[in-house]
Amino acid sequence: MRELLFRERMRISASPATRLLLSTFGLLALELAFIRWLASQIRVFAYFSNLVLIAAFLGMGLGLGIAKKRGALRHWVLPAVLMLSIPAAAAELLGLTQLTFPDLSVHIWGSEGVLGDVANGISDARTLLISVLTVLILFWGVAGSFVVAGVSVGHYFSQLGTLKAYGLDLFGSLLGVLAVMAVTSLGTSPPVWFFVAGLPFLYLSPRLINALCFAGILFVTWTSVDGALFSPYNRIDLVSQARGDVLLKVNHDFHQYIHDLSPERLASITDPKARKVAEGTRIVYDIPYVVGGQPRRVLVVGAGTGNDVQAALRNGAEATTAVDIDGTILKLGEVLHPEEPYSDPSVRLVTNDGRAFLEQYDGEPFDVVSFGFLDSHALFSAMSSLRLENYVYTEEGLAAAWRNVSEGGVLAISFSVVGGPWIADRIYWTLAKATGKEPRMIHHGLHGGTTFLVRKGPLDLDLDGYLGLEEPASSSEETMTTSDDWPFLYIRPGVFPWGYVLLLGAVLLSGIAAVRIAYGKDVTGGGFDPPLFFMGAAFLLLETRGVTSLSLLFGSTWVVNSVVFAGILTTVLLANFAVVRLGLKDERPWFIPLLLSLLVLWAMPVGALNALPTLARGVLGGLLVGIPIGFAGVIVSARLQKTAKPAASLGSNLLGAVVGGCLEYMSMWTGLRVLVLVAGLLYALAMASILLRGNSGLVPDSERSPTS
Repeated sequence: MRELLFRERMRISASPATRLLLSTFGLLALELAFIRWLASQIRVFAYFSNLVLIAAFLGMGLGLGIAKKRGALRHWVLPAVLMLSIPAAAAELLGLTQLTFPDLSVHIWGSEGVLGDVANGISDARTLLISVLTVLILFWGVAGSFVVAGVSVGHYFSQLGTLKAYGLDLFGSLLGVLAVMAVTSLGTSPPVWFFVAGLPFLYLSPRLINALCFAGILFVTWTSVDGALFSPYNRIDLVSQARGDVLLKVNHDFHQYIHDLSPERLASITDPKARKVAEGTRIVYDIPYVVGGQPRRVLVVGAGTGNDVQAALRNGAEATTAVDIDGTILKLGEVLHPEEPYSDPSVRLVTNDGRAFLEQYDGEPFDVVSFGFLDSHALFSAMSSLRLENYVYTEEGLAAAWRNVSEGGVLAISFSVVGGPWIADRIYWTLAKATGKEPRMIHHGLHGGTTFLVRKGPLDLDLDGYLGLEEPASSSEETMTTSDDWPFLYIRPGVFPWGYVLLLGAVLLSGIAAVRIAYGKDVTGGGFDPPLFFMGAAFLLLETRGVTSLSLLFGSTWVVNSVVFAGILTTVLLANFAVVRLGLKDERPWFIPLLLSLLVLWAMPVGALNALPTLARGVLGGLLVGIPIGFAGVIVSARLQKTAKPAASLGSNLLGAVVGGCLEYMSMWTGLRVLVLVAGLLYALAMASILLRGNSGLVPDSERSPTS
């Protein structure tokens, strides 16, 4: 009886508009929570978090399609989330944590050899199929949770005028982004994320089973923490080692050691073999500082917990700037590093993306610019298959580093090349193109690493014979180097992506089957909206391109990405407002400026804007990205207000985003600029579909509600 009274009070206090706002807020927060949490629990989602995004879009699209017939499913959001949370929390026990992506066409640090012998990218068929099926099951586990969440949105969406409902949908999504951005900035852990995401669904369906499931979600996500720290980018685990060093793991993968290489520590090692290893480690860290004379000013990119900075200090650096994208790791270095490099008054800590710092820095050049072992183990955005450090290692990124090297100074890059000679060759020749000088390459084996050196002057390579010089295995003509258009450092050359093809094919085929179930065999008669489907596919590509473009101008930090996502949602929200206020009804004329703005975006090399002052760079970069998104937003809003089944049409838009997410992988072979042309083609298909379909699936003007 008490539960019934409580539920009745909830009904009275919350209007359909409030309920829709809460549904979309919870849905967006849930999406971001799963993207972050699954990446920290299962390695494959750290490198391919866009799979979670695609699953969320697919689930939401299906949920909106069945909302009218299966509205009662909206009460089962929290049970569905709990069902997925249990195996995710137990990922290590179930052997899912180190599940590798079944495709060696992409180098993932630590996964070499896991799939056995490679023949053109294919391991044994059994391993390949098991990996693909496991990822596919996890994919549909995520999608299933968002089916019921999508039903919740669709149920309340249909109770309001279309454009009002769409505006509330966008506003709720914007609030969800801002809320997750706020809790992320506080360094919170998974239970907090899921509390923010799950509470709206408990409010919307205050049943005893949902209260129990909500508590269960918080409990299982809490158990998964197990003492870890959470930065905006990574789950961080600290493991003490027998020899006294501290191992730092991110997303359950090795990331770095916190070394004590002080003379006192080395002198205390009695085992000759262990002492030689420690001395060799110290030599490797000292390389950038002993090949060009004593450095005065030093920049360390990817400073981490401070090993490279300490090397600069012991070699006489007078002013050292330590840059790392993850402020939590910098703080750990301040607290835990036994030699306390970050307490030295000559050291300045900067939390920023390395590429952004190099582009924006306008101070005195550095005697040494040293890149630490800079491998993020994570994507910089769920919208894209780029990793956080991809733009650092492009020709343009390394050229920016070279510009900040003083006369007689050294540019040094330390990098793990366990993937094979091909990755060493790629860095070697990219660095050669960026600097105009062929680097020297020293393979030392620390973390499977090689150090690449270029100096504006002669190199002194007297390293006591401990280390050996190497030459690239391939010529410049034989090596595909990285650029801002093709920044995919980790794509293995000459290997066919069987894993990608199988997995994405399985996603699309199973998705098509699910769409037929949700929308009926007669898809068009079931509310499926082809024009909005094409618009959704194009929009995700455009959003991906926008995020990657603006990261070139302002960095790949979580703050920049959050602001970009919020800005995109705000732009679409303003477009919807303009359609309402101006009474725009015909979407067809807006395709012309949309396609023209895409041509401008395609023709303009966004990286060139880095030469402009910050304000001009921000305004022009924002306009380049925002104008086509604004035109597309007008088209979607104008189209939505005329559809006979607006919730299903919005679902069609989200299902299109699934296809767009799959098409985004094309950029790994074609480059990023092509995405703009593909988006233009999809928008052209949307326009053609509108022209060919005429009024099919639209509400006649005489029957249309004035509030729609």
